[in-house]
Amino acid sequence: MNLKFCKSGVCMETTSDRQHAHELIERLPPSQVSTVVRFLKFMLLDPVARAAATAPLDNEPVTEEDRRRFHEGQAWFRQRGGKGIGQQLIADGLAPEVRASPARSSATRRSTSSHG
Repeated sequence: MNLKFCKSGVCMETTSDRQHAHELIERLPPSQVSTVVRFLKFMLLDPVARAAATAPLDNEPVTEEDRRRFHEGQAWFRQRGGKGIGQQLIADGLAPEVRASPARSSATRRSTSSHG
């Protein structure tokens, strides 16, 4: 007998459904258990992760136009002294604090002091 109980709009099955699921898994041959585990993990993904996991692969060939625009973007970035995402996060105060070792800190100070 499967009973449901609801609290604050969230409905849950009683333990009999869980027990039944366990019994079904126990009856499976070992070769199929890993498939069930993958399926259960998939069911537990949040909707965005599930959508990403099931999205079709982007298999369009890279065109010469794609390559040209990519290289133009890289050149533009180099010419204007653009910042990488990590540098921008630090500049905006959004990067998590990074604690460097003393050796790394002194190397970083030397490299930054020589640029400016």
